[in-house]
Formats: sequence, structure tokens, C-alpha cells
Amino acid sequence: QVQLAEFGGGLVQPGGSLRLSCAASGIAFSEYVVSWYRQAPGKQRDVVAAIASDGSTHYADSVKGRFTISRDYAKNTVYLEMNSLKSEDTAVYYCAVGGPRGYWGQGTQVTVSS
Repeated sequence: QVQLAEFGGGLVQPGGSLRLSCAASGIAFSEYVVSWYRQAPGKQRDVVAAIASDGSTHYADSVKGRFTISRDYAKNTVYLEMNSLKSEDTAVYYCAVGGPRGYWGQGTQVTVSS
């Protein structure tokens, strides 16, 4: 059975950094597009970053230059390194494998506040 779990969320001050992890079992990240989405209360869930099997990446304009998505195939884990965090980055962050109709994790809360 496919299971995804996100880790690394928490409270951070503006300008700080966090690294989110998405660990998988029952599926190999190397075979699928892996994406990070985020959703704030009352807002639409939007893609933040994605990485394909060939290593190509995509970032939302709002996070370009601040966030980096990466993979560790040995650990079957993807990461989202978030730097220069802003209050507007506050949201629940979700990992998705195989597109939006694929597999999803439970989400991890990121709160950026003084």
C-alpha cells in the first residue's frame, strides 16, 4: 500500500528557513512527478514546486529563488528547502505523487510569524 508522510513543519520567524520532507513507502519517487502543494485556510490549494523523473524542476513565481525541491532516491524521500520565509508562506504543505489525482500525504503545518 502506498503511504506518504510529510515532516518538518513548524513555527518560524520571517526570514527564517525550514526543510520539509516527504517520505514514501509502496511507491518509487523515481517513476513519478513529485510535487509540493500548499493551502491556507479558506484558500485554494496551489502547487509550489515539482520535480520530474529526469530531475527537471518547476516553481511557482511566488517562491522562485527562495525554495528548492530535491530528491534522495536511496531514502525514497523528497525535500522542500524553504528560505527567506514570509508570512504569506503560512499554510499546510502537502506532498503529491503522480499528479493531483495521484497519492497525497496528510500535510504539515508551516507558520511564519514573529
